[in-house]
Amino acid sequence: MFVDVAKIHLKAGNGGNGAVSFHREKYVAAGGPDGGDGGRGGNIIFKADSNLSTLADFRYKRKYCAEPGENGRASRCSGKSAPDLVISVPQGTLVKDAETGRLIADISDDTPVIIAKGGNGGWGNSHFATSTRQVPRFAKNGNPGEELDVVLELKLLADVGLIGFPNVGKSTLVSVVSEAKPKIANYHFTTLTPVLGVVRVDEGASFVMADIPGLIEGAGEGVGLGHEFLRHVERCRMLIHVIDISGSEGRDPKDDFEKINKELSVFSEELSQRPQIIAGNKCDMLDEEQIEEYRVYFEEKGYKFFPIIAPIAEGTKELISFVAGELSKLPPIIKYEAEPKPLEDFTKKNKRTFSIRVCDGVFFVENAPWLMDVMNTVDPDDYESLQYFERVLRSSGIIDALVDAGVKEGDTVSVYDIEFDYVN
Repeated sequence: MFVDVAKIHLKAGNGGNGAVSFHREKYVAAGGPDGGDGGRGGNIIFKADSNLSTLADFRYKRKYCAEPGENGRASRCSGKSAPDLVISVPQGTLVKDAETGRLIADISDDTPVIIAKGGNGGWGNSHFATSTRQVPRFAKNGNPGEELDVVLELKLLADVGLIGFPNVGKSTLVSVVSEAKPKIANYHFTTLTPVLGVVRVDEGASFVMADIPGLIEGAGEGVGLGHEFLRHVERCRMLIHVIDISGSEGRDPKDDFEKINKELSVFSEELSQRPQIIAGNKCDMLDEEQIEEYRVYFEEKGYKFFPIIAPIAEGTKELISFVAGELSKLPPIIKYEAEPKPLEDFTKKNKRTFSIRVCDGVFFVENAPWLMDVMNTVDPDDYESLQYFERVLRSSGIIDALVDAGVKEGDTVSVYDIEFDYVN
């Protein structure tokens, strides 16, 4: 089954915790703190794999978690950093933030991209030893790894896109000019998934052609299969508009042309401006005068016109030669630039939020999940550890907020599992 959109959850590895340890060795008095640092958590990396063509694997596994770093150990031994989790995706996959829609990365080449960063390891207590604090009984926990939901969207990498109504001969054309073997039959919507074919022009020269299914009137607004697959035309450098100029389906070929171009405009104004060539298929059912009438009509609109008979490859050589020449003048396949993370995201991430609630004379510090990580490193029985905790309360503005809330000498302050009497 062809799947070109998937939503998954990513969780990079947490950093390992720093260790609280003191050197103990015979004949070595007061060896001092020697707790090692925690290891870095594993990153989540996306890498393109040319052997993949759909996002079907992500229908069955939707949660990806990297391993955490190891905790620090005694003797200043740092914990081992966790291996990165590498996720393979098809070339042309866009990775977007599911919450904001921000484009995080375009996986279009062989360059691996870090999507979620692992947390840094925490410092061991050996980092906190000073001339006045010689016995630090606390260490830092590792930082959490990044966690987010992302939407994967596949946009095929093709130089040329074939567009047109169903049953006009797009699949037949791609089958005779390349090695692709799409399903071909005399009914609408034979092709249910985009088909890629490599067209070899000369030795060492080739380009990729994509047969895009499902374009009918209303496709730009979701009618038929067009809304599902128009995204795969967006990267194409050029479009070949295949038209049944014989009118064998009972439609007016000129009207078909106008309707499909209108749908391109509805979907993307930029896409409607892409270079376009007209391939008039089934021309064997018309005489020379009628073919010339169509040539004049399209060339007056600024489009190069090629009459072809796709099943027997009549006229396709001239069409492909012209396309190859035009592609050499056009810029490479579009690669989308990642959008920078908004400044408010960094502010929100780094902001130490909290709230103060007063109940029966007790001042509660709440809604401060970041403070739990700090408290996990605090030893209530160690004076220097408590000094460190006090500095965090002051630097984060909690002490000032308590004063503004009316705290007085001797009042009880409750910070999660710790209660203490306020001393000015």
